Amino acid sequence: MKSGSGAPKGERSSPPPAKPGFEARAAAAKILAAVVDRKVSLDGMLDPQNGNPAYRALSDQDRALVRAMLNATLRHLPRIEAALDAMLDNPLPEGARALQHVLVLGAAQILYLDIPDHSAVDLAVEQAHADPRNRRFAGLVNAVLRRFGRQRDRILAQSAAVPAMPAWFFERLTEVYGADEAARIAEAQLTPAAIDLTVRSDPQGWAEKLGGVVLPTGSVRLRPFDRPITALEGFEAGEWWVQDAAASLPARLFGDLEGRRVVDLCAAPGGKTAQLAAAGASVTALDQSGNRLKRLAANLDRLKLSAELVEANMLDYRPEEPFDAALLDAPCSSTGTTRRHPDVLWTKGPDDIENLAALQARMLRHACDLVRPGGLVVFSNCSLDPKEGEEMVAALLAERTDMERVPVSPDRWPGLEEAVSPEGALRTTPAMIPPRDGVAGGLDGFYAVVLKRRES
Repeated sequence: MKSGSGAPKGERSSPPPAKPGFEARAAAAKILAAVVDRKVSLDGMLDPQNGNPAYRALSDQDRALVRAMLNATLRHLPRIEAALDAMLDNPLPEGARALQHVLVLGAAQILYLDIPDHSAVDLAVEQAHADPRNRRFAGLVNAVLRRFGRQRDRILAQSAAVPAMPAWFFERLTEVYGADEAARIAEAQLTPAAIDLTVRSDPQGWAEKLGGVVLPTGSVRLRPFDRPITALEGFEAGEWWVQDAAASLPARLFGDLEGRRVVDLCAAPGGKTAQLAAAGASVTALDQSGNRLKRLAANLDRLKLSAELVEANMLDYRPEEPFDAALLDAPCSSTGTTRRHPDVLWTKGPDDIENLAALQARMLRHACDLVRPGGLVVFSNCSLDPKEGEEMVAALLAERTDMERVPVSPDRWPGLEEAVSPEGALRTTPAMIPPRDGVAGGLDGFYAVVLKRRES
């Protein structure tokens, strides 16, 4: 009778435990596939309560690793894929998307993250072995990723010439901004966004207290720190809130708001509502999501500010009296936010921009109807595409003879004069605001314009 260590007859032996780090790589590959192949939002997949189940099952440390791997991969994906294509003697088989994701994730770890090469290679090979579709390619994964490690410096140097954006979007940027500026924008969005604060008063004082610098926008930009944001001085007292420097610009364009009735038409999560209220306006904050309004209310409570909150679709909103001013920070393609949301360019396409521009045009027409004669409308969004900005506003002004543009003066924005367009609108890009004093540069790509309803 043969002896053995197998499980008793009728029972299945448990699979060997996964190697440390394997589950994080497997979750990252699943999420990358959802983003790139199915156009699913990365934020949604990484939601700690409702996100991808494989991600939610991980420890906090492994979740942080997954986020780092995905951000690096999505930021540099065209460069990684170009290097991978050059390294393969033959293209990967049709339908080998799972294998592709394993390879690019492994390459991203080797090229752009502080992860030992042997760990990245070994766990990628484990991923290939664990997938019946990819087992026969485990040797290929091992060989290719080892070459990435041996040739890292050469690959990084050669791939620097590849725009780190999907081809369709880089071509659009080149058409709009010119080749040199498009290249600057593409390179700038590789640097993760710093944390900017909008302060209620005394930006210089808060910059000194928190170890940051004051930007030309009036925001305070922080240096890297290793504490929760909630632990910083001034948070509990409601002296400031987190808001990208570019996102703070639209509300600043109104000028004096003391005692004015202002409606914030897409208000949540509330940064702009807080700006308007802090400036002395009587604010009505509108949003169609009740849950988002609850978050807005909590933010206002911390800041000791108040606003009337209205849950409604802005296109259906009909107030009893017109407002003195309206702020419409409209839903858009978000292509200006890739420093903090590197998935955007992989989940959006040209059709999305066209559809969103049409929606914004409807929203802006309605916003114009909500202000009194002589009232102001500030329209803004975080898209880099003029279809959602300059072109859409020009079409509205051609249609609405009761509306006129109020040009923004460059003199009002020292240090940010390049953001003021010849037509007098604001147009920021991630390539603006250089780094200084150990503080990162850049800001979100934003468009903002001031319109006025004619008095007669």
